[in-house]
Amino acid sequence: MKVKLMKSNKNTKPHHKRNDGIPFDANLFKDININRSAVERRAATLSGRRSVKKQWQAAWLLKALSCIDLTTLAGDDTKSNVHRLCAKAMSPVRLDVLKSMGMDDANIKVAAVCVYHNLILDAVDGLGNSNIPIAAVSTGFPAGNIPLAEKIKQIELSVAAGAKEIDIVVSRNLVLQSNWKALYDEVAACRKACGDAHMKTILATGEIPTYTKVAKASWVCMMAGSDFIKTSTGKESVNATIPVSLVMIRAIRAYHELTGFKVGFKPAGGISKAKQAINWLVLIKEELGDEWLHPDLFRFGASSLLGDIERQLEHFVTGRYSASFRHPMA
Repeated sequence: MKVKLMKSNKNTKPHHKRNDGIPFDANLFKDININRSAVERRAATLSGRRSVKKQWQAAWLLKALSCIDLTTLAGDDTKSNVHRLCAKAMSPVRLDVLKSMGMDDANIKVAAVCVYHNLILDAVDGLGNSNIPIAAVSTGFPAGNIPLAEKIKQIELSVAAGAKEIDIVVSRNLVLQSNWKALYDEVAACRKACGDAHMKTILATGEIPTYTKVAKASWVCMMAGSDFIKTSTGKESVNATIPVSLVMIRAIRAYHELTGFKVGFKPAGGISKAKQAINWLVLIKEELGDEWLHPDLFRFGASSLLGDIERQLEHFVTGRYSASFRHPMA
């Protein structure tokens, strides 16, 4: 028996004004002091208060899939690896599974393909006319410990090569030393170099010692014009967590209330299970609302997550879990 999901699950592109940033003003965030215990209590309740099952779970998973930045950032990446990744990005779920769900005409695809700069042209070739944007990691990823002039040059080269989105990394020493004006100037310079390409600013929260500094860094990066703020590079020992995401999301909400600008959020690193993805989507819905449940304002930085989502969707259709090799990521 075939089960059809509501066609309202199809992507429809919202319209919101791009974050132009605002002048630096330390008074806007200087009094922030995050209560760690309260944040972690709130985060701990998330998975226990909501249970998403059956067709509703399948719908949430399709939504999660549409928000994935399908990523390969390995040292042994090759042209063929990137082409396989692009093929998966354009057709992320087996057609027979989508047909059984009544979603074979829904144009399901991931949000973007994310690669190193030297593989941008391979991704351009692999994606063809699919309209899936290419995101490039830049600015001395993952450590970011190169001069600002070199960071700017990297961004300009990636944009010229065809990247429509740039994932930059902040200089963590500026955050650790609370040198907020210097951080603002660096991120603003990177935003200018991006031009029309959207900029996701990676805080590398696993290397920031307190939630208070995470919140303040989030504010500074949004003030400097970031289109997204992102938790992690995926290379730190601690990557995306629900508590740190909550801190960043509430900073996004407060910034929107003050300026009217909507800034996106991207958790990245260590998100490999469908259940985890649903927890983040629920957090976004509860804290920011349905407007943020779209790839224009929410992304997952992930590689293996797609495979588990596809397994869960097949289980929804057949009632059986298949082996992971039936759903290769790339």
